[in-house]
Parts: sequence; structure tokens; C-alpha cells
Amino acid sequence: MTGVLAVIPCMNEEKYIEKLVLSLLPAAKSIPMRIVIVDGDSTDHTPKIAQRLAAEHPEVLSLHNPKRFQSAAVNLAVAVFGSTDRYLIRLDAHADYPANFCQSLIGEAENCDAASVTVSINTVGITWFQRAAAAAQNSRLGNGGAQHRSKADKGMMVDHGHHALMRISAFRAVGGYDDTFSHNEDAELDFRLRKAGYKIWLTAKTRLNYYPRSTPWALFKQYMAFGAGRARTTIKHKALPKIRQLIPIFVAPTFVLALAASESDIAVMPISLWVGVCLGYGILLGIRDRSTASAMAGPAAMIMQMAWSIGFWRCLLSISR
Repeated sequence: MTGVLAVIPCMNEEKYIEKLVLSLLPAAKSIPMRIVIVDGDSTDHTPKIAQRLAAEHPEVLSLHNPKRFQSAAVNLAVAVFGSTDRYLIRLDAHADYPANFCQSLIGEAENCDAASVTVSINTVGITWFQRAAAAAQNSRLGNGGAQHRSKADKGMMVDHGHHALMRISAFRAVGGYDDTFSHNEDAELDFRLRKAGYKIWLTAKTRLNYYPRSTPWALFKQYMAFGAGRARTTIKHKALPKIRQLIPIFVAPTFVLALAASESDIAVMPISLWVGVCLGYGILLGIRDRSTASAMAGPAAMIMQMAWSIGFWRCLLSISR
């Protein structure tokens, strides 16, 4: 088995899907690699574009994902098409990839003893708010020092990274993604991979550019889902959150405490300190980058952390009930 299965889970990505697929075709012809577009009930023209691309290019396949979640999309593609392939490459329709992305991943997989090759992410923005969110997500204020959110100078074994390539044999051995997860399915799968004795490699040979949500409300909803996903992983595996996740966990409770005891300086102090640190950090980023968008990284990070915390506690309390 020498083939590669590249899977693109998507929903309402009519602006991005064709550009991504066309950029992958040269690699698909040379590796060889099949590209599977798995659509999760899009309401725009994404399904028609996917079907047209599949009709025009023999390297492209199209599937319908009734479960909608990305986790289910990848599982479906592997179940239908993955029996003759060695590697699975997962791609995000909302990202840009360098020309040698797939080849670099395969080269790393061949050279290192790992079941999964992950990549680091560089977040970039087009609109003013996207640039503010990108500045936050690229900083320790927004990513907490996560290894895959920083540029890797050299490859290393990690506990978790942004999913890029997996050996299909390992993916199947641990049962694939938990397709009841809408978010954090990658970290949950990495937990099972490590528990089964598999290794995860963070490559320094390639990375991707990711575009954040373009409005504050869209960013808030995304990070609420991230927080809920982390809570589900925590409960499912009885795994304590990492130290870098403890600060956002307590953002919502400290806000509630401040509201409940607003006349107490001690009760208000934690949330006031958090606001001050976020705003100050953003101002420093703005001065460093000479950018008003970067200066708003503080409020963007506050949206992300508050939403993550609300999502985490909401899910935790809901499951407890």
C-alpha cells in the first residue's frame, strides 16, 4: 500500500474549495494521491463545485457527509476509499498550503518513527478584525504557548499538534475520530494514539496559513465550541487540562464572581487583572507591529478566552446534570 488519501471536510466553502483542490492536483498526479471532498450538507454551491471537480479530474472524488461534523467526514472517507492507501492527509478548506505540503509530510512520515505527522499553524488575516484575531492567535496571549501554534525550528515529538498526516493503519487501530465530536476531535484522537503507544511528530519542514473567523460573533461561537470539545475530552478520558488551559477555564467563573460581588474589591480584582493584561499585551503587540489591528489583539483574545471558558463550563455542567 503506497497510496495517499487526502480528505477535505467542508461545509459552505464555495469561495475556497476549488482553489484548494486545483492547488493540490500537481501533487495528486505525482505522488499518487486521491483527493476526497466530503461535504457536510452545504447550503451554498459547494456540492455542485465538488461534483464538477470530480467529473473533470480523475484524482478528485466527492462524498456526502450526513453527520456534518469534520470528524465524521474523515472517518467516512477512510471507510469508503482508504483500504488501499497507507497515508491519510487531512486538509482544511479555510487554509492555504505551500506547494510541497503533501510531499513534505510524506517525507517526514518515511523518515521518522511516528504514526502522525502534525504541523504548526500561522494565522493570517485579510480584514481588519481577522488581522486582530490573527495577532492574538499567533501570540502566547491567544495560544498559551501551544507548540503547534508557534513556528517549529526543528521537528520534535509532541502530545498533540494540528492534524496533517496519519498512517491509516494507526488511525483504524484506535477507531478513527470520535464522530460525536464537532470540535477538539483531533486532541481526543491524539490522546488515544498516545495511549496505544503511537508517536506524534511535529514537523518543521512545512506549515500552513489559516484564516480566522471574520467577525467577533463568529469567533466567539467557534471558541465556545472549542471549549466544549475540550470539556468532553477531559470527561471522556479523565484527563486534567494542561497548565496553559487553566487561565481561560477560570475566566467565566471570575466574571460571574465579579458580577455577584461587585462591591468587593477582592472579588473584582481577578477579572480586572485579566482585562488589564489582555489590553496591555495587545497594545504592546500594536507598538511592535506598528498596527492598529495588532493593538486590538487584546480584545480579540478576551473574546476567545471568555467564549472558551463559557463553552467548557457549559458542557461540563450539562454532562454533570
